Order: sequence, then C-alpha cells, then structure tokens
Amino acid sequence: MKNPMLEVVSLILEKLLLLSNLKLFSWSAAPGEEQPPPPQPQPQPQPSPPQSQQQQGKGNFYDIGSFLRGDVLEVPRTHLTHYGIYLGDNQVAHLMPDILLVLTDDKLLTQRVVSNKRLILGVICRVASIRVDTVEDFAYGANILVNHLDESLQKKALGNEEVARRAEKLLGITSYSLLWNNCEHFVTYCRYGAPVSPQADKFCENVKIIIRDQRSVLASAILGLASIVCLGLAPHTTLPAIFIPFCLWMAG
Repeated sequence: MKNPMLEVVSLILEKLLLLSNLKLFSWSAAPGEEQPPPPQPQPQPQPSPPQSQQQQGKGNFYDIGSFLRGDVLEVPRTHLTHYGIYLGDNQVAHLMPDILLVLTDDKLLTQRVVSNKRLILGVICRVASIRVDTVEDFAYGANILVNHLDESLQKKALGNEEVARRAEKLLGITSYSLLWNNCEHFVTYCRYGAPVSPQADKFCENVKIIIRDQRSVLASAILGLASIVCLGLAPHTTLPAIFIPFCLWMAG
C-alpha cells in the first residue's frame, strides 16, 4: 500500500518543478522582449536611370537618346511598316489616316492617339494628316529601326536638318492614297527629295501576279456563279459574274 504522505510530497515536488520550469522559460524570453530589435538601415534612393533605360524597362526596344533630328524612324507591323521623321525632343512627324478630321475641328479630339477604327475609316475616306506625336505613341509598343531605308533604297539622303524642316513644313491635313500618298511617300520625300514607296510597289507586283494567274479567272467565275445561285439572277450579280472573269482572262 502506497504511503499517502509520500504521494503528497511527490505531488508538491512535481508542481514546484513545473512552476520553476515555467519561470525559467519566461525569464529567458523576457530580455528578448524588452530589448527592441536593432534598427534596420534605411534604403538609399537609387538615381533614376537615363531615358533610354527607362524606355527599355517599359518593354520598348529603342534608345531615344540615340535618335537625331531628321532621322527616319521605322516601326515594323504585322504586314506593313510605319514611318516617321524624328524632330527632336521626343517628337515624331508622321502621316496618319484619320476619319475624325472630316467629322470635327476640335484639336483636342484629333490630337489624341489614332485608334484602329479611325485609321481604317480614314484609309477608306482617303483623308489623313501629317501630325506630331511622342515616340511612345508613334511606336505603339513596337521596336523602332533608324534610317533603315538608307540601306534598302541605296539613295543619298539629304542633311538631317533639311529633312526635319521639310517634315515640319508639311504638317497639317492632306489626302491619303494607299498607292500614291502614304507614310512612306512622306518620309522618302523628306529624306531623299522624291516620294517613293517600296511597300506600294510590292503590293502592285503581288496584284499583277494574281491577275496573271489563270486560276484567278476560274476562281472569279466560280464565285460569280455562287453569287447568282445564292442571291438570284439580277444585274448586280450577273454583270460582275461575267465581266470580272472576262477582264482577268484578257489581262492574263
């Protein structure tokens, strides 16, 4: 039989040991709580990067600091290349179709970045303007090539200051033609003294290839018959179905 006195003494000893352990842990943690953490050094402000690095940080791949007044800037798109003349101070003169020019005289509206809808409708209505935008708005997030036409056209360029002055004199509303007066015509006139457009020439060559291909005659005849079947026998369906294949056959 167990001695009750020993049990009481052992219980008291266990309680004392438990209390001593708790106090020991609290004492060991107390100094850490009372002492504040060492002050962290304040980060020193970094100097702002140059303008060229800022543009590259935004995802653009060009160095504005390397552009010279009168340089030809080229922005490759999916199927076409857009051109402009650098005027200095982060400004580019370029020819842009814009339907808004015939709808309003409010310069606050027309000076906004031209959207795709405004551009397409401007091409259809053949109205444009030679306008000034920032390099960022001109590039529209794409890469920029500088004076690449000098190598591809192999023509002697005018002086950069003369190029910029020509561009500034032409600022304002102008007519637009995909084949005869586009942004490339504007740039080559300012840069070389004669308006040319290799892109328009290439487009015309592709059209010639399509016309000369006798398969175009067969394709146009099939489309003409399909339009007659779907829309019925009428002058607006019958005449194109006859004359378009005939003209393609004669031209080929």
